[in-house]
Amino acid sequence: MSTPSQATSSPATTSSPAPTGSPAPAGDVLDVRGMHKPSKHPTIFARYAALGVGESFVLVNDHDPIHLHDEFENELPGGYTWEYLNREIRNFQIKITKLASTSLPRVLVDTAQLPADAPAGAVWSIKVADRELDSNIVVIPAGQAIEPHNGADLDVLVNVLSGSGTLVTERGETPISAGVVLFLPRRSLRGFRAGDDGLRYLTVHKKREGLLLKPAGLG
Repeated sequence: MSTPSQATSSPATTSSPAPTGSPAPAGDVLDVRGMHKPSKHPTIFARYAALGVGESFVLVNDHDPIHLHDEFENELPGGYTWEYLNREIRNFQIKITKLASTSLPRVLVDTAQLPADAPAGAVWSIKVADRELDSNIVVIPAGQAIEPHNGADLDVLVNVLSGSGTLVTERGETPISAGVVLFLPRRSLRGFRAGDDGLRYLTVHKKREGLLLKPAGLG
């Protein structure tokens, strides 16, 4: 039997009770109950993308799609509503309404809240799936380094957030400290050495797979 629906944790989602045993509703319905599992989420997001602002469809599934809701929250926070029409096993019905034409601008991280004693490496990375940029916050503890190496075939912007250190290039060294913005041209030789107060910086570059950062001197 169905149970009364409960509001989700997101302010942008709502829920409402539905009658027990209600059939799949008529109208714009996407029934994924018989669909191959790897195809479900891409199909649902494609249907959502095709909606106009204010339009909706009813998703019918054989279980409560909690992980799908998590994906919507990660990709489209504040830009949709998620309304339970029925919570019956093998007949979950959720009305999904589009509130914004694109994913909304939003805060991703407060760098001031990241742990001050974070270990070496990337302490934050952008997790939005549908994006054209990659971004990381990298920590190099005092006395450690990313040894000089030739970068990938893409340009990188670096904003030093805290600490100080040295940028090593093919032609020498440049002192760096909090507040500076660096441009690392594609394929250029670059390395970083942290000063006595360590070094923490934000990188932004075109999305690619596997930009590895390997601080030297780590156990």
